[in-house]
Amino acid sequence: MGKDVSQATFSREDRARYRQKVRRCLDVFALMLHDFRFDADRPTTGLEIELNLIDGEAQPAMRNAEVLADLADPSFQTELGQFNLEINVRPRLIAGHGFDEYERDVSASLAHANERAHKHDAQLVLIGILPTLTQAHTVLDNISANPRYRVLNEQIITARGEDMFLDIRGPERLQAYTDSIVPEAACTSVQFHLQVAPEDFACYWNASQAIAGIQVALGANSPYLFGRQLWSETRIVLFEQATDTRPDELKAQGVRPRVWFGERWITSIFDLFEENVRYFPPLLAITEDEDPVEVLHNGGVPHLGELRLHNGTVYRWNRPVYDVMNGRPHLRVENRVLPSGPTVVDLLANAAFYFGLVRELAEADRPIWTQLTFSAAEQNFHTAARDGIASSLWWPRFGEMRVTDLVLEKLLPKAYDGLDRFGVDPSTRDRLLGVIEARCVERRNGAVWQTETVRALERDRNLDRIAALREMLRRYSVNQADNEPVHTWPIG
Repeated sequence: MGKDVSQATFSREDRARYRQKVRRCLDVFALMLHDFRFDADRPTTGLEIELNLIDGEAQPAMRNAEVLADLADPSFQTELGQFNLEINVRPRLIAGHGFDEYERDVSASLAHANERAHKHDAQLVLIGILPTLTQAHTVLDNISANPRYRVLNEQIITARGEDMFLDIRGPERLQAYTDSIVPEAACTSVQFHLQVAPEDFACYWNASQAIAGIQVALGANSPYLFGRQLWSETRIVLFEQATDTRPDELKAQGVRPRVWFGERWITSIFDLFEENVRYFPPLLAITEDEDPVEVLHNGGVPHLGELRLHNGTVYRWNRPVYDVMNGRPHLRVENRVLPSGPTVVDLLANAAFYFGLVRELAEADRPIWTQLTFSAAEQNFHTAARDGIASSLWWPRFGEMRVTDLVLEKLLPKAYDGLDRFGVDPSTRDRLLGVIEARCVERRNGAVWQTETVRALERDRNLDRIAALREMLRRYSVNQADNEPVHTWPIG
């Protein structure tokens, strides 16, 4: 959703021209993969962190425009809802003390943004879904002012041809209709970016898919939506349902959803872009002046704007990214499975676990994806989203086992080895992966802390659900400011 959009409607001619241009970009991309030099000398990483704004009553604060205007910081941007912000953290290497630099920079940026938010009677919260959010908050009037969000909403709703229906079953059940994609604004996530060489991309994407369920189980932080306790990581199923362009008939025909885990292991990044073009009609038929064939013929670097825009409207949990920086093209895996929060240190512990484990698995002599079926990886992903850190997942040679045992016995040592391959300082490595280890030992992540706290407030203080959620979020915000890992937070 990162591209500004000025065009509000698209004609048949617009769509035909766009489709032709996307295919032309795809052909050029194929040529580049064979003959072009991509920037892959050093494995640069990046972070995008989505945030929520709340007011003094712990309710969503529809003030992102005011806060952004006061901030005047290009690293902060709007997101879908007026109660959302996003920070794009400067890319860097994680060798040496890279994670420590991330922590200092993110903490400083958030403190500065919070100071500005306070001027507008708001504060920032890093959390997967705001527990005080209600369906009354997720209406079209509360969509962010940038025109691209309304255009995208119109195109998705038009493609579907009817209202969205949310049906999520967990410990409690939510059923709700919505006439817009704004409920998707409830989903606030963190994205990890890893730059890789073209010849290595398939290994890193496959490895990322294989461990997606593990990541979600450990990092779940979204157990409540519209006052109901649903999945441990409700963000996953909500995102899948709130942006689904398919009516029931197309689902029955097996048409692919735009929020997509995928259906197979790949052999090249081209597989993913080709699937995008083959399976998904355009939502935003915006063409640019660049002729990628001419640019390539003249020795330049094509930006492939249409291909990139189309890729941005197919919501893979691990997304391929083609980008150009300083005149050189590069490829990235964008890992999108985790919620925001609970703290900066928790977030960076999740990052360290992901970067370390994915590198070790991607460069292993016997790839994990030759031992794990793709359907098992997808099943692990949705089981983990539902059950969180209490999940039992399937893993080669181990069969089905508790995810905490799997991480402690099998995967955490691999994450250590992977961070060593990156050259991460041992003290930084030990500190961050120690958070993951303790989280597994305590079997407590953000989702567990939230549900246990609400249960204690309902039981011990006789609060109703709405009051308990508000008090829980207030305590969550206080704990978050201390930046101590969530497994150490007190209950009650």
